[in-house]
Amino acid sequence: MADSTGEAEISDDTAGAEASPSLYQRILNDIRDRIVSGEWEPGYRIPFEHELTEQYGCSRMTVNKALSQLAKAGLIERRRRSGSFVRRPRSQAAVLEIHDIRIEVEALGLPYRYELIAQSKRRATASDRERLGLGTSAPGQIMALQCLHYAGSRPFCLEDRLINLAAVPGAGDERFAEAAPGPWLIDRVPWSAAEHVIRATAAAAEIAADLNLAPGAPCLVIERRTWSAEHPVTHVHFTYPANAHAVVARFTPSDS
Repeated sequence: MADSTGEAEISDDTAGAEASPSLYQRILNDIRDRIVSGEWEPGYRIPFEHELTEQYGCSRMTVNKALSQLAKAGLIERRRRSGSFVRRPRSQAAVLEIHDIRIEVEALGLPYRYELIAQSKRRATASDRERLGLGTSAPGQIMALQCLHYAGSRPFCLEDRLINLAAVPGAGDERFAEAAPGPWLIDRVPWSAAEHVIRATAAAAEIAADLNLAPGAPCLVIERRTWSAEHPVTHVHFTYPANAHAVVARFTPSDS
């Protein structure tokens, strides 16, 4: 949000001193800071224009201009006759990259937090071998993890991951209490190939509870499998609330 845009917008306010850039910017910054800090969560109704006018001792035009700028920046949604509400930010993930979810969240201007829900080291089941693309001759050991990533105070993404301990033996002794498994793997295991599958799903009861959604709510699932040379390394499902996430792919025409 450029300050120059805000200053240009208030230059034609006829309310005089009360519409000064400093007051306009103060209203803008106060509301923005409460949204970015998570104090005002998505869906929160911002005080009505007349309430903000009384609070800041300014004209309604000044308040309106500040709210309009916040709406333009995508931080709030203005609804006729209902008021203004904090908008749920939409994150974007590039499907041709392997990236850290922390970066997705911080790009939205929201504080990031990670929580490990469950962790178990076990002999791979038939389902585990299928997910990882392992052969059937040697069952092998795997690490299974479930994690929640937060944007502010709200769940952002549910992670369900398997790690092939034959390819990454060090993961067997890692607690993953502080660091999420994704960036941990990227730092330690050079990957040579990756596969993404993207699909829509309705949230089952357990997933809905983790993501603070109603059962059956639409979700976006990004399924990823990675290899190091010919060895399968990890398979992961990332489940996002569908109304808060978009997938982006940039590509060029093939030579053929």
